[in-house]
Amino acid sequence: MMPVPIKTLMVPTTPFQDQKPGTSGLRKKVKVFQGQHYTENFVASIFEVLPSANAGGQSSLVVGGDGRYFLKDAIKIIIKIAIASGKVSHLIIGQGGILSTPAASNLIRKRKAMGGILLTASHNPGGPENDFGIKFNTSNGGPAPESITNAIFEHTKKIKEYKLAEIPDVDLSKICSVKVTPDFEVEIVDSVSDYVALMKSVFDFEKIKFFIKMRKESGREFKVLFDGMSGVTGPYGVRIFVKELGLPESSVMNAKVLPDFGGGHPDPNLTYAHDLVERVRKEKIDFGAASDGDGDRNMIISWDTFVNPSDSVAVISDWADKAIPYFKSGIKGVARSMPTSEALDRVAKKHQWKCYETPTGWKFFGNLMDSNNLSICGEESFGTGSDHIREKDGLWAILSWLSILATGAETNKDISLKKILENHWSQYGRNYFTRYDYEEVATAKAEAVMKNMYQLVAKKAEMIGKPVGSSNDFVLMDMDDFRYVDPIDGSISEKQGIRVLFTDNSRIIFRLSGTGSTGATIRLYIEKYVSDQSKVNMPTEAIMSDLVAVALSMSRLVEETGRDKPTVIT
Repeated sequence: MMPVPIKTLMVPTTPFQDQKPGTSGLRKKVKVFQGQHYTENFVASIFEVLPSANAGGQSSLVVGGDGRYFLKDAIKIIIKIAIASGKVSHLIIGQGGILSTPAASNLIRKRKAMGGILLTASHNPGGPENDFGIKFNTSNGGPAPESITNAIFEHTKKIKEYKLAEIPDVDLSKICSVKVTPDFEVEIVDSVSDYVALMKSVFDFEKIKFFIKMRKESGREFKVLFDGMSGVTGPYGVRIFVKELGLPESSVMNAKVLPDFGGGHPDPNLTYAHDLVERVRKEKIDFGAASDGDGDRNMIISWDTFVNPSDSVAVISDWADKAIPYFKSGIKGVARSMPTSEALDRVAKKHQWKCYETPTGWKFFGNLMDSNNLSICGEESFGTGSDHIREKDGLWAILSWLSILATGAETNKDISLKKILENHWSQYGRNYFTRYDYEEVATAKAEAVMKNMYQLVAKKAEMIGKPVGSSNDFVLMDMDDFRYVDPIDGSISEKQGIRVLFTDNSRIIFRLSGTGSTGATIRLYIEKYVSDQSKVNMPTEAIMSDLVAVALSMSRLVEETGRDKPTVIT
């Protein structure tokens, strides 16, 4: 495409009042984004908030997404608004519009971009009848803080016009650099290579390959199966597991990126990744793993065990300086989201690390990383990561576990996921943990559940020190609405979830999730600590049933919502 003089249209529009970004950007049904001016209004508001480029300096922005329906249409809009804005001179776009969220974070940091626009609704279903999302990441590679998302929202409520450049569509299929106008360049880059190079700088790929090779030569082949869930990480999985680690092509399933994720729900949990779970159990796979639609979440399983995400971040942290070269100089600190189990706290106490408890949302970890206080962090929602980027990273977590297995095999040839977990519980005890998700609950009904909990918090003084429920097993120690004061910038985040704390270190937590596009999702988190070694290998349901009953009784969740069972149990 030859550079052409820019022609800019000033398009009159009407503001929308529902464009407030949630914890992971703006998520709505595809048909909403396809509505006249809807996408344009939000994208124009992002550019309105962007700072102006330095005089004479090139200003870059990374753009890409998870391959879901409407991706390429949205990128065309972004290009035209970017040119017209005058705020940027260079867009870096993944080939075909594809970039996993971790890869985008890495690219922003590597190329010193002003930030990035990520087109994803993460683990939500895709397709013309389902979800789309737009998320803005800042120059550190992480999700924009509330100060920026609030500014974007305020602009969306008053926007009256936006500028749009009249240019031919850019071909996203070929790796190249195109001067669209004399002052504006679009660079199409390989979606996978930079991210794989980063992973090879973090992990010892040769060590993992040696472990796999030795197991095969000993007659105890180590079977691996990765499920891309027809999301963005399929091509990344093929490059890493097949081309780099030498595993057979059959080690990767659902590797083709599909705009509707093959009709599935690209959320890596035991419910939605059922095809993987069934194959792992039936074929006795030693290491099964999955990532979600945009590649920032992970699930780790084997034919005889499931790695709870809360345990995952604790185990990875415990092994990190031994198994992962990136951490050979030590751990600066660790962190978990408030609903995530306290298993990580026990590891931190042993190693004398600072352990931070933050609200749900990766942006809270970013401040700690940027101030050099945090190395490894995780959320119970299958998100785990480190300061190598500023997003959670599904493939990073999967490679972390492979590195732990490879390291453990140096002293125990029969190492397995189950044995690693059992050894961890033998040292630290076990924080049994489960999460109940009630998805697409009518907003009024979900708010009624939370209102019940707020009322209990208000009268907690008369309940503290007394048993809760029909038995005397759970004595209330405290109850609050979690409030976080950022230790770096002093910002305050309130109403982050109701915590119910018992004297035996058990916890119940209620919060509403902002990741859906319809209604509300109630998340109920239940945790019980067991130090008795005779009980650390019990089924989770057997340990947790009484505490689940207490949680449902306190909240009147069944009565308020009419739901007698959750949509998903983790």
